[in-house]
Amino acid sequence: MTQRSKRLIVFGGTGFVGRHLLQRLASAGHSATVITRYAPAARDIALIPRTRLQQVDPYDTSAVARAMDGHDGVINLVGILNERGSGGHGFRRAHVELAEKLIDGCRKTGIRRFIQMSALNAGQGESYYLKTRGEAEDRIRSAGSLDWTLFRPSTIYGPDDSFLNRFATLLKISPVLPLARPNSRMAPAFIDDVSLALARAVDDPDTAGETFELCGPDTMTLREIVVWLRDQLGLRRLVIGLPDWAGALQGRFFDFVPGKPFSTDNFKSLLVDSVCKTDGFGALGIQPRSMKLMAPLWLSGNDRQYRYQDFRRRARPANRTSGPG
Repeated sequence: MTQRSKRLIVFGGTGFVGRHLLQRLASAGHSATVITRYAPAARDIALIPRTRLQQVDPYDTSAVARAMDGHDGVINLVGILNERGSGGHGFRRAHVELAEKLIDGCRKTGIRRFIQMSALNAGQGESYYLKTRGEAEDRIRSAGSLDWTLFRPSTIYGPDDSFLNRFATLLKISPVLPLARPNSRMAPAFIDDVSLALARAVDDPDTAGETFELCGPDTMTLREIVVWLRDQLGLRRLVIGLPDWAGALQGRFFDFVPGKPFSTDNFKSLLVDSVCKTDGFGALGIQPRSMKLMAPLWLSGNDRQYRYQDFRRRARPANRTSGPG
């Protein structure tokens, strides 16, 4: 069945998930307005077909409403893994306050469709990251005028991610890698599968009112992932799992390191396993791909095979109803 082309406004579209999703939306015939606070830093986004950048302060309620006017739906991909400072204010501003601004904009413009990127375990645990993800979900669900869909992915991996690439960098520069919460379990989801799930929600109104947990087929501990990555890179490195008291100290130390490669809040998030209870991919007719199968295509340093497979996938008919897309 041919889907009607939609005009979407995307917040957080310049990030990792956004760049992949925008390509997929364009291939499906949809147009997107990407909101950014500083357009010159993301000019490459405008090269994606049917995509335009608009510089707007997302916390300016009036400006947001003006930008949203005339669109068919909102996609909110904004999220931070760490905040400047401490106390949760940064997380609350990025996750909760922004969601409130977008909900208000929907009310003013009459937009009903709202797709929200959240996180697995939103609202659970002790971390500000998960708490504020849950608060944002509560705000969206309680906004009676919205046809919302929530996505809760586990860790997302891909050629340009900040997950595998960060550990790869650490493994390359250090002969010993101490890991906090080494037995924390997760099921990494492939970025192309995640972007396909979001795109299917755009086309399927029956996904309104649903929450989809997104996990890959491989459930592994953090230590297993890092050791597997080390072996894929052909490195001889010692990976040491830290007891929780030492992991907590590691988080406190990195709280004061510029860029916060790790933090106390990250440590608290890892106290809850990032493993799905329901099969969101399956509900959307998607067969998620294994990290052990996909990641070696670019970890070798020669990603031509991955790019070739990606080209073939995107060249398939747009009206496919099953498979990874």
